[in-house]
Amino acid sequence: MKAREGDLVETDEKLIFDVKGLVHPPNRIVAFIRYFPDVKGVRAREETSFGKVYSLSKRYALLKDRFPQYLVYDPVFDETVCEVPVDIVKKLYKPVEKLQEMRDSKDLDMLQNKALQFAELLKETAGIPWNALGISGSIMVGLHTPESDIDPVVYGSRNCRRVHSALESLFKNKDEAVKPYVQQDLKVLFDFRSKDTEMSLEDFLRTESRKSMQGKSKGTDYFVRFVKDWNEIDENYGDIQYENIGNAKVEATVIDDSESTFTPCTYKVENVKPLEGLRIEKIVEITSFRGRFCEQARQCEVVVAKGKVERVRDRRQNKEHFRLLVGGRHSDYIIPRHQNLSNW
Repeated sequence: MKAREGDLVETDEKLIFDVKGLVHPPNRIVAFIRYFPDVKGVRAREETSFGKVYSLSKRYALLKDRFPQYLVYDPVFDETVCEVPVDIVKKLYKPVEKLQEMRDSKDLDMLQNKALQFAELLKETAGIPWNALGISGSIMVGLHTPESDIDPVVYGSRNCRRVHSALESLFKNKDEAVKPYVQQDLKVLFDFRSKDTEMSLEDFLRTESRKSMQGKSKGTDYFVRFVKDWNEIDENYGDIQYENIGNAKVEATVIDDSESTFTPCTYKVENVKPLEGLRIEKIVEITSFRGRFCEQARQCEVVVAKGKVERVRDRRQNKEHFRLLVGGRHSDYIIPRHQNLSNW
């Protein structure tokens, strides 16, 4: 079973998990619980009510309390993560297939119709093929409400860059179908995300207001996820060993932000200065598997970042480097310094 970022998997127990990354162990999928059967849940499909859990801390808490069998220590990632055995997966949901189903349907509700129109706008404006575009999230698994977001996914580096450029143009041209967040929208988003990520409102407004992969389409929130295609990934499970060596807060200069829009996102850095925790200056990149840290900083900006330091050993080339992995804890963040913030 080949699963990747943007996909969702459902088990025989009707537990629904969202897939993280593109590298998974044999016969297991790295994915975190999102929906679960709950008699008090406000979402329903057929005759089952579902609850939804969003923040990472609450996902871990739910897994530990009710579904501990999915939490396993993975020796390659050197971390306890949620992994779903392939043999209990009832269905693998794929965004491209969902979008095709929506295009063929004559019976879409209001939110589905908005999502389809937004996808059509992205396709036509960016000039990408249909098979590079999909719809993920609650719409894909039939658990959306009228207030749900639209979650498009774009595949392939070239296609992702074309869509990102198209969104920037739509913002610049003040297209009525796509609008950037205004300050009030960002304050609502801050109230939601600050439960899971430590950041001041001032820093949040400065960084989030520059992002074009999120906004509103005809009044509905959207977040576009950019994912590399399979032929662009040369890493197999076990090729690279990740070793947790401690936590740190550092200051660094971004020298390459070309991977900052993808999930997972990466920022190449230099001039690393330890500020707190583990004192190591050999960190060459800051990485996150969380979409909220995409487009967080730009080339030449000085950032302050807090996360887990990992030794990354590439067994194929017998090389190693250090990276800062951000997003696993509430206290993790990436924030550009005020004086270095471009386009603000």
